Amino acid sequence: MTATQPVHVAAVDLGEASGRVMVGTLAHGRITLTETRRFSNGAIPLPTREGERLFWDVLHLWSEIREGLLAAVRDVGPLSAIGIDTWAVDYGLVNGAGTLSAQVHAYRSARTRGVPEQVFARIPAEEVYGVNGLQVQDFNTMFQLVAQMRDNGIPRKGNGSYARTMLLLPDLLSCFLTGERVAEVTNASTTGLVDARLRDWSRPLLTRLHEELGLDLDGLLPQVVEPGTVIGTVRPEALDVFGPEGRPTPVIAVGSHDTASAVVAVPAEGTGFAYVSCGTWSLVGLELDEPVLTEASRKANFTNELGVDHTVRYLKNVMGLWVLDEAVRTWKQQGLELSYEEIDEAAAAAEPLRTVVDINDEAFFTPGDMAARIDDAARATGQPIPRSVGQYVRCINDSLALAYRRAVREAVRLSGEKVEVLHVVGGGVSNRLLCRLAADATGLPVLAGPKEATALGNMVVAARGAGLLEGDLAALRKVVRDSSGTTRYEPDPTAAAAWDAVERRLFPSA
Repeated sequence: MTATQPVHVAAVDLGEASGRVMVGTLAHGRITLTETRRFSNGAIPLPTREGERLFWDVLHLWSEIREGLLAAVRDVGPLSAIGIDTWAVDYGLVNGAGTLSAQVHAYRSARTRGVPEQVFARIPAEEVYGVNGLQVQDFNTMFQLVAQMRDNGIPRKGNGSYARTMLLLPDLLSCFLTGERVAEVTNASTTGLVDARLRDWSRPLLTRLHEELGLDLDGLLPQVVEPGTVIGTVRPEALDVFGPEGRPTPVIAVGSHDTASAVVAVPAEGTGFAYVSCGTWSLVGLELDEPVLTEASRKANFTNELGVDHTVRYLKNVMGLWVLDEAVRTWKQQGLELSYEEIDEAAAAAEPLRTVVDINDEAFFTPGDMAARIDDAARATGQPIPRSVGQYVRCINDSLALAYRRAVREAVRLSGEKVEVLHVVGGGVSNRLLCRLAADATGLPVLAGPKEATALGNMVVAARGAGLLEGDLAALRKVVRDSSGTTRYEPDPTAAAAWDAVERRLFPSA
C-alpha cells in the first residue's frame, strides 16, 4: 500500500570522509530531500604490536547518527522508516550484549597486504572465484578476518566481552538501533564468504577456510536478509524516536552497501545501460540477472556484488575522486588554496591527453602526495610531467575517463550484454569535465545524475519495505527520475582515435 499523504523516510549514509543523515519527504510519487546533519569521518591511525593500523571511531559515528535522527524528527517530522548504508567490507565483532568486543579496523589498513596470496596458496583462486565471484582486493572481509586471526585472534570463548557475532558496519549500526543482528546481502556479498548464486553464506567455503587456514567462523555469521526486510524497530533505550501517532519507527534493510543503493537510483528506463557510481571510488559496471563466474571474468578481476531485487552488480572497482581530493588536500598543506571551481576551470583549459596514467595502480591507493605519484608514473611511461595544477587535475580526469572506458568495454565483452548509454551518479556528476570525458572515452552518451543517488536509492527501498511504496525496481527508478534531473553529454566522434592511441600506448598488451 502506498502513502496517501506526505511521509518522511531517513537515510543514514556514511562515507569514508563524511557522513550525513538525510530525510526524504515522499508525496505524490516524488521525494524531496532535506539534510539534517553532516559530520566528518576518517580512519584514525593507532600504534599496535603489529605496527601502525587504521581504525574507525564507531562511537563517534553512532553519536552523530543519533543527533541527525533526532534533528530529523525535530525539524521535519516523525519518521516512517530508517535505512542505513555505508561502504563495504569493514566489520565489528559484538558480544552477547550487542557491544563491540574489539576496535573496528579500517580497510585501508596495511594488515591485509599479502594475505590473498596466503589464502590462494591453500585454496585456489579459481575455486574461490567460482563461489563468490569477487574481484581480488586485499581488503575484502575474508582477508581481513584471516589477518585478524593471524595477528591477535578472534575472541570466541565464554560470555562477557567475547565476540558472538560479526556485523558489517551498516548491520552493526542497525543493531545499535534495534538490537537485531542480520547480514544484509548486498554488503555481505563483498565479504567473499557469500555464494553469488545462492545469495547466502557459502558453507563449503567456510569449511575450507577452517580446514586449510584455521579460520573458524562457526556461529559468528548472522542470518542473511534481502533489501526491503524489516530488521526491527528503534528501541527507546537506543534512541527516543517515534513514527507517526507515536508508533515505533521501523529500520529497514536497504541496499546497505552504498553502491547498491546508488545503483537503485540509476534513473534508467529499461535495460542496455552501464553505470559509474562516482565518489571516493568509481564503481563501473552493468546490472545483470545472474553472476558471471567464468575464468575470463576472474582473470579480468571483475566482481559480482549482489544487488537489490535479486540483481547482480557486475563491476570493477576503479579509483575515484579520492585521488583528486588527496591532491587538493596536499596542495592546501603546501599553502595553495584553490576552490574546486577554479581547479575545474584550470583542468578544462589544459591540454587534453597530455599525460595519462594508470589510475588503478596501487600507488594511488594510500593517502599522500598524489602529484608526486603522478610524476613518478609519468616518468615510468615516458610522458611529460605536469607543471601546473590544471595539468595535474586534467591528468586525473583523463586517467579516470580512460579507466571507465576500459571497464565498460570489458564488462560488455565478458557478459555479452549490449550497452547504449552510460549513467553517472553520485558526487562525480558535479565534475562536468569528467562527465564529458567519459562520454568521449567510451563513445556512449552520458546521463549524469542524480548527485544524491545513494540517499535516494536508500530511501525508495526503505519506503517500499515499510509499505509506503509499491512496485519493482523499475517503479522505484521512476520515483527517482520524477524526483531529480539529469544532464546529457554526447560523445565527440572525432575524439575516438585519440583515446584509442592513448590506450594502446599505456596498455600495449591489452
